[in-house]
Amino acid sequence: MAGVSDDDSASLLKQRATADNCSTGYGGTTSRGHDPVTSDSESGGGDVDVQDGVREIEAVTRTWTRSGLVVAYMSIFLMAFTTSLEAQVTYPLAAFAVSSFKKHSLLSTVYVVQNLVNAVIKPPMAKIADVFGRLEAFTISIVLLLLGYVLMATSQNVQTYASAQILYSAGGTGLQILQQVFIADTSSFFNRALFSSLPDTPFLVTVWIGPAIASAILAHSTWRWGYGMWAFILPLAFLPLALSLHLNSRKAARLGLLKPKRHSTYESASTTFKRLSNDLDIPGTLLLSAGLSLLLLPLTLASRTPLGWSSPAILLTIFLGLVLLLVFPLWESLAPHPLLPLSLLRSRTFSASCALAFLWFTIFYIAVQPYFYSYLLVARNLPVSLAGPITQSFSFASTLSALGASLLLRRTGPQPRLYILTGAALYTAAVAILLLTRTRHASVPVLFAAQATLGAGAGLMHVATQLAVQMSCDRAHVGVATAAFLTVAEVGAAVGSALSGAVWGRLVPGKLVAYLPEAAKGEAGRIYSSVVVACSFPWGGAEREAIARAYQETITVLLWVALGSFTSRH
Repeated sequence: MAGVSDDDSASLLKQRATADNCSTGYGGTTSRGHDPVTSDSESGGGDVDVQDGVREIEAVTRTWTRSGLVVAYMSIFLMAFTTSLEAQVTYPLAAFAVSSFKKHSLLSTVYVVQNLVNAVIKPPMAKIADVFGRLEAFTISIVLLLLGYVLMATSQNVQTYASAQILYSAGGTGLQILQQVFIADTSSFFNRALFSSLPDTPFLVTVWIGPAIASAILAHSTWRWGYGMWAFILPLAFLPLALSLHLNSRKAARLGLLKPKRHSTYESASTTFKRLSNDLDIPGTLLLSAGLSLLLLPLTLASRTPLGWSSPAILLTIFLGLVLLLVFPLWESLAPHPLLPLSLLRSRTFSASCALAFLWFTIFYIAVQPYFYSYLLVARNLPVSLAGPITQSFSFASTLSALGASLLLRRTGPQPRLYILTGAALYTAAVAILLLTRTRHASVPVLFAAQATLGAGAGLMHVATQLAVQMSCDRAHVGVATAAFLTVAEVGAAVGSALSGAVWGRLVPGKLVAYLPEAAKGEAGRIYSSVVVACSFPWGGAEREAIARAYQETITVLLWVALGSFTSRH
């Protein structure tokens, strides 16, 4: 979500960017810059089987000059810096945005929507780049991001805000994947791991300045400007790359290196649609996204219905979601180019790595992502300028540990087991520290340390498990395996967001009614719906003490669930 990450999905935060950027560091979405399944060298079909976008970038790379590549990479860095800073600025604003609609409890619902989009958009966006071209795919991602920014900035209700997350998440995740695809297109395999870390480096700076900018925006303007301003900034960062790709494509055409695109010459519209449907596995994408949406969204909405979990609509929606998820693997076994190839599950390394990624993403989105920031504001009475850096220190530490692991693996060779075990130990210890420091008397440095330890563990695990996934399959399926791994991780994030929303919606309203002074019990609904209202009560007063207690006890439950889930599987 704006101001969050999965990639990342990884980083594990919507700050989805950290996770996604690190995750493609060993070859991007496609190991050679084109479709690993249908390449000319492997399909046996000659040049006709190579997709249009792949043929175009192969021709364009023959026309690059050193200065042209420098300009392109500068643009890649500027876009990465812009989206990184935007994530750090808008993350603190999200709670204020949904609170302005009196819907703070729906923060987890927004995260579910974001993570579901992140889960299913990666493979199709990479395929779009292969089918239509790199410039076209970049442009689609930028346009989706701009539409998301504008809709969020102008939204008048939480429905519009959540809908904008679909466009925003699709564009942001697509941009991260395409940056890695471009790096894979223009770098040697030996240097690719190092170059692929380029989009991660801005987090080392933006994680500290972003919350300060957010605090200034809230002090002198509104949260809306914190979203809208990026619609002007991001296109400027993209312009050098767009011009470079366009000019070099024209140069390749003049030199006779670029053949006409198939879909623009002899293919009919129906043939093109059928081919794209097969290539992008549109039915599989719809089954997975619809099934997960119908299953997970009711978990965050049940507490808001009159009958709660007894509501027939809630039960029917969950049932339909389960049915679609059962149909999904059946379709994938028949699909010509499946979104999640079931054949990969024969590898124990692949299956174990995906299971671990699913688990730690789920744990993070239970313990930290949706409501920990609100807890710091309300139950700890921390300002935005301090609560933001505490939560964002996760991104800083995960980026550092991922970069460090990448460099060490480059020097020592691919031995991911030690990094996975170390990362899992750090991750478990961090959740335990958060649980021990859940009281209002825990020091701020300890909270920083816990978040940083959590991030360090996540960074080590993400780099190592993805490397293990890519080592577990042949070269032709590296891209497919990587995309499947990232999709499973983002599904874990969606599950975690849904579970945290279910717990929050189940516990907080009742605790507020139980703990608030008699004269303030009528305010329980307003307090539950807005972090701004919750923070408006004087610190130290009976009302604020009751609110802080409700938040603290609910966060404790979430942390116990997270710790129990992780340790029970290790």
